[in-house]
Amino acid sequence: MGSKAALRRKFSAVWPLLDELTRRIMAANEAIGLGYGGVSIVHRACGLSRKAIGKGVCEIQEGDCPVEGRIRRAGAGRKNITVSDPRLLRALDHLIDGETRGDPESPLRWICKSTRAIALQLRQQQHPISHVKVAQLLHEQNYSLQSNRKTEEGRNHPDRDAQFRHINACVKQSLAAGLPVISVDTKKKELIGNYDNAGQQWLPAKQPIKVSGHDFPSPEVLRAFPYGIYDLGRNAGFVNVGTDHDTGAFAVASIRGWWRFEGRHLYPAAEKILITADGGGSNGSRLRLWKLELQGFADETGLALSICHFPPGTSKWNKIEHRLFSFISSNWRGEPLRDYETIVNLISKTTTAKGLKVTCRLDRRKYPTGRKVSNQEMKQVNVQRNKFHGEWNYVIRPNSSA
Repeated sequence: MGSKAALRRKFSAVWPLLDELTRRIMAANEAIGLGYGGVSIVHRACGLSRKAIGKGVCEIQEGDCPVEGRIRRAGAGRKNITVSDPRLLRALDHLIDGETRGDPESPLRWICKSTRAIALQLRQQQHPISHVKVAQLLHEQNYSLQSNRKTEEGRNHPDRDAQFRHINACVKQSLAAGLPVISVDTKKKELIGNYDNAGQQWLPAKQPIKVSGHDFPSPEVLRAFPYGIYDLGRNAGFVNVGTDHDTGAFAVASIRGWWRFEGRHLYPAAEKILITADGGGSNGSRLRLWKLELQGFADETGLALSICHFPPGTSKWNKIEHRLFSFISSNWRGEPLRDYETIVNLISKTTTAKGLKVTCRLDRRKYPTGRKVSNQEMKQVNVQRNKFHGEWNYVIRPNSSA
């Protein structure tokens, strides 16, 4: 064992300095010196093939070496597969042309079909090739494996950027005046039970948490609807976890809960709240119930509610998504949400290095779906629409009779 290790060290010290010929001759000379079994020992020590070492032994014994200045004899060595099969690259391009993704003018194209499947089809077309060589050729042709990137937002509204600038100006103005500015939205509904929760967490080795083998629950399985309110000025979150349905009434009830538990104590002199929200869902810009419930909230509190909706397809730009919801998902990753209490506790313990604090409560009230808001009820909504996209930007003020 010691001699083998010494031989390995000997080869590793000089191997980078040698070319193909001198490596073969050096390995063969060591094999001759070791006697019977020397070829196998040298092969394991330096990695050179037994065939190459045997060739070197013959060259030493016969005194027959290649011409000076050459490593191999003229014409020696295996030809490149594209030389021996000149139609291979054309067949490869034709085969994957329909599978190519992305801009054809881009210098980096990519293919999602398996290299084994490509190699099989090429062999069926009389082009003998392995899947390893297919991968090598694809890399040489500037292909690479890539995943999808979420950048497309559908058809952009022509005033998309202008609405962003409008929201930004309103937020800055309200924060400068010391008014409450909140970003609201409903987080993805969660299944209650011993179901798989995406992500990983540190646990003792080989002791994973065991969960159900499927996540196709029946309608009877409980669900949670976390509605979040993110206070931009204080970097604080409030989450109302509903147990019934995500409706416009539930959305406004969550905002009302934030105001009662936190908002009115933090902003005792406030006469107005700025709310930024998505354009759809339970707080959608076209949802009548959302506006009617906001009117009720305004009448109860005497607050003017200024609403700014994000354009369609741009919900990811809402602050609550990456200031609150992303950290909640990170905090409970890999943890089965077995009951409502688990969800409330995990959300409440969400913190960040920048000081995010989150309050969470459970809302077991019923919010039935199918509520129709009549034209007569809509006349009670004291709404003042902005000149710039009044369907997205409006203020709901308390009714004088309230």
